[in-house]
Amino acid sequence: MARLTGPTHKVARRLSFSILETGQELKKRQYAPGQHGPTRRLKLSNHGLQLREKQRIRFMYQINERQFYNTFLKATKMKGVTGHNFLFMLESRLDNLVYRLGFANTRRGARQLVNHGHILVDGKKVDIPSLQVKPGSTIELKENSKKMTSVADALERTLNTVAYVSLDKDNRKGTYVRLPERNELNQEINESLVVEFYNK
Repeated sequence: MARLTGPTHKVARRLSFSILETGQELKKRQYAPGQHGPTRRLKLSNHGLQLREKQRIRFMYQINERQFYNTFLKATKMKGVTGHNFLFMLESRLDNLVYRLGFANTRRGARQLVNHGHILVDGKKVDIPSLQVKPGSTIELKENSKKMTSVADALERTLNTVAYVSLDKDNRKGTYVRLPERNELNQEINESLVVEFYNK
């Protein structure tokens, strides 16, 4: 199983970007890690900017390089704006939707829920985090997993879900209502830089 490991906060500081989308990683130290972090001022080339943007998105969705590139290739074959299609495909991953519904505090936690067989999609057990979920599908916890403490804690912290999913907290069940719109996704990322990076 391919998965990203390592210190989340250090990566976020290196990329100057909150990969948890909460801003918590950059609250204490807003500079790069390492001895020269507070004083180092790097001027990035165009390639450097494109690479950094790719890494920001890749680490945000917790995907390895191969999965990331394969998803991009599929997005290039779809109608519409490649960058937008790419983000919509990343948002449609099962592990990401489990996170968006609030069943886990992080995408890593959501991925673990899926891997361990706690998640049903349209009533069927699915343990593949990268599964592309279709709009209209229901995502829920297995009956014997609905009382998990970690899920209850995560749902308590979830005040609002995104508009393109609906959640029934009591029944631990949600629906992927529709594809997201670009303005509903992270406004700090610039997906066009990733398109430029791969189209060289």
